[in-house]
Amino acid sequence: MDRLTAMRAFVTVVAEGSFTRASEQMGVSTQLVSKYVGQLEVHLGVRLLNRTTRQLHLTEAGTAYHARAKPLLDELEAVESQLGNWQHQARGRLRISAPVSFAASHMGPLLADFQQTYPGIEIDLQLNDRKVDIVDEGFDIALRIGRLQSSSLVAKRIAPVRMVLCASPAYLAARGTPYSLASLKGHRFLHYSYMDESSEPLLKWLIPEAEEPAGLATNNGDVLGRLAEAGAGLVLQPTFIVGPAIQAGRLQVLLPDHEPESLALYVVYAHRRLLATKVRAFVDFIEGYFGDPPYWDGFDGQPNRGVTICSD
Repeated sequence: MDRLTAMRAFVTVVAEGSFTRASEQMGVSTQLVSKYVGQLEVHLGVRLLNRTTRQLHLTEAGTAYHARAKPLLDELEAVESQLGNWQHQARGRLRISAPVSFAASHMGPLLADFQQTYPGIEIDLQLNDRKVDIVDEGFDIALRIGRLQSSSLVAKRIAPVRMVLCASPAYLAARGTPYSLASLKGHRFLHYSYMDESSEPLLKWLIPEAEEPAGLATNNGDVLGRLAEAGAGLVLQPTFIVGPAIQAGRLQVLLPDHEPESLALYVVYAHRRLLATKVRAFVDFIEGYFGDPPYWDGFDGQPNRGVTICSD
């Protein structure tokens, strides 16, 4: 027995005063409504209605049950109605995980524009360069950079991420400018410690060539960029971090003919079906927002505004 359907049938019969009118209200046959109410009575072990050929009367048990059942059904309908509104109005709290350097430099304008378009969505942005488990840690969306491995998550490519090898003019003046892979030997390298296995090909043409052991590693790309600007060594970094320094002449791109294959920025979420409107709104909004190629490769520092938002 579907207890909820049987409860709804009973409450509808009481409201309409007859099985016939209740069946019309529910869009089912009179016999089925009668069956639902009978099953409910058997389940409860009491008679809820006294039936005659012309009238229905609530029993004492039926009166008590109706007094509790109707508010429960009304509350359930209110909850379902509210969820339906959320599905159409895009509202609620959206938890996002994003890489530290990328978010600090590029997500401010994005989120400001997004909330102006969707004022009913509250943003909770958490910055972390490690790969979070979006399901276990309660995130709706994660932004990730790299070459994603196959998984149960849904990933949409948002923008290419260009990687460049660079160093400061002062470092190059002191240590020499490498013009080939072989000439990288003896140079000092600054390493990003969160570089994962999917990005390993970016390192194969660098690290084996280096002979000087005294390098430096950190888990923050901004710090690596500042170290490179200060003359601490060569660094392989995305242009969304080092682009302004390159444009200003504080860093110089090396070996452009050997530039590694681009990575990508992805938006990752857990489910494709029954996707919450707040998640769909963000995914649609961020797609194309940064441009193609992305604005940080032009080093003008200005995101694309006036993005057209697609809706279902």
